[in-house]
Amino acid sequence: MPGGHTFLAKLIHWTFIPLYAYGIFKQVDNISQLEDFNLLIFESVFAAVFLLIVIIRFSYMRRVDAFEHSQVKVHWLHLLMAKTVHRSMYAVLVLLPLSGLVIAALFHNGIKDGIFQDIALGIHEFSATMSYVLIATHVSAAIYSRVKGEGVWSSMVPVLKEDGPSKNKYVQKIAEIEESVYETVEQYIPFGKKA
Repeated sequence: MPGGHTFLAKLIHWTFIPLYAYGIFKQVDNISQLEDFNLLIFESVFAAVFLLIVIIRFSYMRRVDAFEHSQVKVHWLHLLMAKTVHRSMYAVLVLLPLSGLVIAALFHNGIKDGIFQDIALGIHEFSATMSYVLIATHVSAAIYSRVKGEGVWSSMVPVLKEDGPSKNKYVQKIAEIEESVYETVEQYIPFGKKA
């Protein structure tokens, strides 16, 4: 099997999870809670640190191909979908703290409601919801990759290592169907095959 991700890549990946979970579980329930200046400062610092970590993580991880450690050939459409999910995840994970900082700045400057606060809150809620969807998609795809035995799971996850492509006839059949779907879809894409 090709080598896994570096220790730094794994550290960035796995330490981000508790930070994200903490941000979700401790979130402000009502904007009026920001009347507490100490909470406002804490939320602002947390959002700034979160944003910095997301930017550092993206800067580091964008140099690594999503299927760099795959043991099997990955169709370019599969790779395109993986990149789309990853980039979308980073986009909403940047928008989440940015919109939180805008909410805090508006609130601190006396704008507690109105169109600007509504827009900032809307972006914040959209980003939070999309982060749930995209992270669930990411985790589901990782599990699916593990079942298929592609090697991607083993490159990042320290448990349940793969021994190579699955020998299970049902998993192999599903992988064949998946590949035929990619081949069929590829015929209808005007810009053709991308490597």
